[in-house]
Amino acid sequence: MSLALFFGLCILISSIFIRFGILLSGYFGVLDHPGGHKQHDTSTPFVGGFGVIAVVLSTLYLGATYFPELSQRPMQAIAIGAVVLFVTGFADDIWHLNFKTRFVIQALVAVSMVFLGGVELVSLGELIPGVDIDLGALGIPFTIFATIGLINALNMIDGIDGLSGSLSFISLGFAALVALLAQDNTYLVFIIAVMGGVSGFLYFNLRYPSNGRARVFLGDNGSMLLGFVFAWILIALSQGEHRAMTPVTALWIFGVPLLDTVSVMLRRIWVGKSPFHADRNHLHHLFLRAGFRVSDTVWIVAFLQLTLGAIGVIGLHLALPESLMFGLFIVVFCLYFYVIARPWRFVPNLRRLNIALGLPSVHARGVFVGYFKTEQSQEVLDALIEELGQRYDYRLSLHQIERKLPNSANIYALIELEGSMDEISVGEIRRLMLQIKAHFASSVSLQVRLFMHRSKDNDRRLENNKEGDRVENCIRDSDRRAAQGSSAFYTTVTDGENKESSVVQV
Repeated sequence: MSLALFFGLCILISSIFIRFGILLSGYFGVLDHPGGHKQHDTSTPFVGGFGVIAVVLSTLYLGATYFPELSQRPMQAIAIGAVVLFVTGFADDIWHLNFKTRFVIQALVAVSMVFLGGVELVSLGELIPGVDIDLGALGIPFTIFATIGLINALNMIDGIDGLSGSLSFISLGFAALVALLAQDNTYLVFIIAVMGGVSGFLYFNLRYPSNGRARVFLGDNGSMLLGFVFAWILIALSQGEHRAMTPVTALWIFGVPLLDTVSVMLRRIWVGKSPFHADRNHLHHLFLRAGFRVSDTVWIVAFLQLTLGAIGVIGLHLALPESLMFGLFIVVFCLYFYVIARPWRFVPNLRRLNIALGLPSVHARGVFVGYFKTEQSQEVLDALIEELGQRYDYRLSLHQIERKLPNSANIYALIELEGSMDEISVGEIRRLMLQIKAHFASSVSLQVRLFMHRSKDNDRRLENNKEGDRVENCIRDSDRRAAQGSSAFYTTVTDGENKESSVVQV
């Protein structure tokens, strides 16, 4: 069997078992309900791990059948650890286990990795020029620490639809490339299988045109399992006399989850909180706060992971000194931590980036058109109503500002789309803005831009609170308009059912 066919078969296996998990989720109560720090607004099954564990166990049989060169010893040991962590994660999804219990089980699985699979972190490589750091008796403690860290790093990055799966797929792809170049067929086949399992999960979890939101989440059953798989393959490929890569290459391959977890935990300690205290200061949260859509955020963070992994593999291929690659990684970490530690400074820059890239903003609620003279009001109004047509439920209003502007152009229009805003809606708003801008390009000189909703999540006004952290004040667009002394003198609103308009002269 070719690897491509094997990959496709694993996607099919993963998809079937995730579908089966969806059917069982209601019976077992494995549902993530909205509220708190959650980004979703509907109950969603925690069954992403079903697809991955099905693929891991299937590899035992399929590998022995179709890839006779596949060594069974590591596969059997991996399967044992994977089942234990899947069951533990599944129990955690249902009963919310104490973190100490989870850590103990993760540590025991790490110990089994050493004694059953023969996978141990014995060397950190030449992190200092001319000095190869061998761990000796500290090898097992370091292995346990690294395994627990990788398991929980993937769990912590799992915050929005498609992110953890996309990062996992990219990292697994680089690990597969390393195994291929080193001609390590055992791990190459296994990694390809897990990539198929993750692909099946992404079909249900990633947002795309026909899938507006995630239908399943990875859950602790999936994130703990995948984190363990990463710990195993990254340590196995970076250790031993015939290692496939250097230990520092593993840092680059698993870059974003590692950088994000360490940076967020250090920031929590810095502001006097527990490193395990949940917050919304992960990198993907900052993108969302700046107005990026979930899908755009996933693509950008995935591109960052792709860049980091490429740097690591290119450095390995060019045989660059490990100390140099480690030094570069530390520089990247410092930059990443600076961003995470000062989100109130970084979010405005991200908002500007969103505008510069021309991406739809989730804070968009309509379109601003201004400024024009009073005698141009009817012309502009007729043009806007024509552009809007019968496609939207909207509120169209004309406002006059009291302060004088050049050429007496003191009228502006606001188009506010009615109803709840989702990623499709904000895309429609941006398309509407571009259409209006094109309409007036050759006739009237007007500013046409998105009308943004302001809230404490996307418009920060800084002050210190008693805990030393930053707080945010809420300033809405209506407040800003009022502060400028503006008043509405015309409003038309469409009815959502019959599209009839009502006009109010104010």
